[in-house]
Amino acid sequence: EAAELGKGSFKYAWVLDKLKAERERGITIDIALWKFETPKYYVTVIDAPGHRDFIKNMIMGTS
Repeated sequence: EAAELGKGSFKYAWVLDKLKAERERGITIDIALWKFETPKYYVTVIDAPGHRDFIKNMIMGTS
């Protein structure tokens, strides 16, 4: 669905983006979490607002 609308590069964020504006603009506006577990691991996928230029600073600030 993301590729059909020309947002193929956002395919992973697309799964978590629920707001219409997020999908139309290709940006994350609201935080989204997706948790699941495998037999060996607990996994949390987080989609947070931000721009790729600021990801390093965001990760350093939250750790």
